[in-house]
Amino acid sequence: MKHPVDAHVGKRIRHRRWLVGMTQQQLADAVGIKFQQIQKYETGMNRVSASRLWDIASTLNVPVSFFFEGLEGEAKALAADNDMMTDKEALELVRSYYAIPEQQRRRLFDLARVLSDAA
Repeated sequence: MKHPVDAHVGKRIRHRRWLVGMTQQQLADAVGIKFQQIQKYETGMNRVSASRLWDIASTLNVPVSFFFEGLEGEAKALAADNDMMTDKEALELVRSYYAIPEQQRRRLFDLARVLSDAA
């Protein structure tokens, strides 16, 4: 049975990997494991050891604490089937958004806010 903390950490690994445009294979190669192990981490089926989490954080250029952000209050969200962290389209949209130059990105953000208010 998955522990909610393991599932949360796995989702955060997947989220960050997607944001930086890295495949499971690339991450696995960088930390010296098989990509299947990354799959198990990302689904929460396997726990990530402290040293492995350190390596993953270093490879993804985030502090280890990144993987635990939002854990408080996440218990209810973990049970939800429509969690945005599992939506590939949403993750791809966020990654594409951050690839846009900052000035244009701000204008796009303002436009999205206006459109959402009008909806």
